[in-house]
Amino acid sequence: MTLDLENRLAALVAPRLAAMGYELVRVAISGGNRPVVQIMAEWADGRPFGLDDCETISHAIGALLDVEDPLPGPWTLEVSSPGIDRPLTRVKDWNRFAGHLARVELAVPEAGRRRFEGIVLGADEETARLRLADGSEARLPHEKIRRAKLVLTEALIAASAPALRENGAE
Repeated sequence: MTLDLENRLAALVAPRLAAMGYELVRVAISGGNRPVVQIMAEWADGRPFGLDDCETISHAIGALLDVEDPLPGPWTLEVSSPGIDRPLTRVKDWNRFAGHLARVELAVPEAGRRRFEGIVLGADEETARLRLADGSEARLPHEKIRRAKLVLTEALIAASAPALRENGAE
């Protein structure tokens, strides 16, 4: 149920974000009586994302959700950037962060396992690829991936440093 609702919300908010110059990274819903709707976004052109962007998106998406009313009862909206140890939700994320360490959890086992950790090798429309510690390659179908996230490493921090400096986060 939650995944269906997240997908419906993503379909609802992605066009609004795109019209504003942003890209949707992920919609996640958590909590019980008063669910939290997390919208994770970034600038489509790759420029640094800041607190003002969160506020702008929050006002626009909050108004959209108030009008469309896709959630029963009260809810809370949370807007954030993907951060350094970001989730890998799109093919372009998998390709952009090739060479970095990631952890993946599958909804349905693949090769007898649900959890994988390895170096991102990239992705195509059907599968994401990881180089595992034993040197083998895991090909993970996107539709089976429950969550995938970069692991915070020295290499990832170093690769992210230019963007952090541009955003005033030194």
